[in-house]
Amino acid sequence: MKDQIKKFLNEEQDPKAIEKITSKLNDLLMKNEEIGYIAVQKKLAITVFPDSIVLTNKRIIICQPKNLGLSMDFTDYTWDQIEGTFVKENILGSEFSFSTKTDLTVSIDYIPKIQARKIYTYAKEQLDILKHGAEQSAPVVPEVAVEEIEEMETEEVTNYAEIMPAVSNHAEPVQENNIASVEKPTSELTQDELFAKLQNYKKLLDNGLILQGEYDALKKEILSLM
Repeated sequence: MKDQIKKFLNEEQDPKAIEKITSKLNDLLMKNEEIGYIAVQKKLAITVFPDSIVLTNKRIIICQPKNLGLSMDFTDYTWDQIEGTFVKENILGSEFSFSTKTDLTVSIDYIPKIQARKIYTYAKEQLDILKHGAEQSAPVVPEVAVEEIEEMETEEVTNYAEIMPAVSNHAEPVQENNIASVEKPTSELTQDELFAKLQNYKKLLDNGLILQGEYDALKKEILSLM
């Protein structure tokens, strides 16, 4: 217990007040809650039972002794309730205050300046942690990729000769100087020709000239040769 008290006596805190507070806080701390700093009032007149303010990683606790120190009132505010914190340095100590999201302002005066600065800094750190934690946990709305669909002009749709291989019911004599006009068997096409043929079939499917099943069969045949 003494070691636990010592770490809160760096800025002239009243040892008796710290001992009384820490002994009572042991039963009030929540799971994984740790005390970060304790500030104690220090008035010019001797104050046997000064008020204190305790900052933990989860909340701010105001400790006010009652009945000559036989009992103590605890009022706490979690960090997500707090809107902002403030320090006002006066000639006789400082006043630490904070506002809540319900427009309530809580303050405790006659805090030694060094203690007031420490609790102010600690409070800012906790609020910053809370803010960044909320940003990280916020759901990220994925950007919807808009697929650009190339619209075919009417003449491209109606001019089937551009997208369909020429088919004739009558065999025409093959001219020696026009061998390239004869369509090669699929198995003899080059990779580029196979790819072009697949693109033609896709255009036929997109324009409703062949069924999905026909396209899938043709696609499978071409891909097997590529």
